[in-house]
Amino acid sequence: MATGATVDVASALWYREPGRVDIRQEPIAAPGVGEVRVKTLYSAISRGTESLVFGGRVPKTEFERMRAPFMEGEFPFPVKYGYSAVGQVEGGGGLLQGKNVFALYPHQTTFNVPTSAVVLLPEGVPPHRAVLAANMETALNGVWDAAPGPSDRIAIVGAGTVGSLVAYLCGQMPGADVTLVDINPKRAELAGKLGVAFKEPGRATGDCDLVVHASGSPEGLRTALELAGIEATVLEMSWYGDAPVTAGLGGPFHSRRLRLVSSQVGSIAPSHRPRWTHIRRLTAAIALLADPRLDILLAPPIEFGDLPKLLPKVLSDRSDTLCQPVVYP
Repeated sequence: MATGATVDVASALWYREPGRVDIRQEPIAAPGVGEVRVKTLYSAISRGTESLVFGGRVPKTEFERMRAPFMEGEFPFPVKYGYSAVGQVEGGGGLLQGKNVFALYPHQTTFNVPTSAVVLLPEGVPPHRAVLAANMETALNGVWDAAPGPSDRIAIVGAGTVGSLVAYLCGQMPGADVTLVDINPKRAELAGKLGVAFKEPGRATGDCDLVVHASGSPEGLRTALELAGIEATVLEMSWYGDAPVTAGLGGPFHSRRLRLVSSQVGSIAPSHRPRWTHIRRLTAAIALLADPRLDILLAPPIEFGDLPKLLPKVLSDRSDTLCQPVVYP
């Protein structure tokens, strides 16, 4: 065991079968050359993606593309899946020893990863908020794909974690008129704290220069298309797994010459791809989390050991949770 490492057995969450998870004990070796041992402080449940994994709804065509960086097992089951872990380096760390870092690792009490796979948390980004890093990276990439401009009228349909972060980023654009659109009127308070307007579908102002869809529902996509102005872009950030989706491409879709564009975090947006690496993008996303207002996206944390009991409720369609942090012993 490496100096500073305190355990040689880790506990990890595994998606075992549709609707069922368990916690398994796994031996871990001492960190090798170029590796660090990380003791997890927090992780976060990605409700959109992990609900699809939990339900066994990852399409066979996406088995390889859906693999998280340190996932184990094979889709559909069993898999150790997740990509939002914050912890403290406790072994093999050199200058990182004792520092708080972020890694795209599944839900596990302690783990080894290459030093190049961790990002040091900057001052001003506390560990509990850093679990939003993967969501912020997705939002940042989406904003790059969307290319909003100053004074644009922008609607974001879907006030989940990613949609709310896109609205937050667009709200920093000088003069931009940004509205977060959601069927849940309780999201009005969230929008206000993030510095953007809120409207329910049917009340939002149309003729938008840009619409971002992040609700994960066909109804939300229809709303997004309705809000787009002539020759505007509708950026689709939702991923539906194996569910068929009907888009409203009749009516004025063609006469308004709308652009329906996809965005996915697995590839860096073309506008930045020649110059940016994935680790540079992730580092930038973490730095963007320095704003304490973003804590409103975080639900009260749940204990790692309670995940087998509580995860079905967290991932339920009826859940009102945005980002669900998990705290570790």
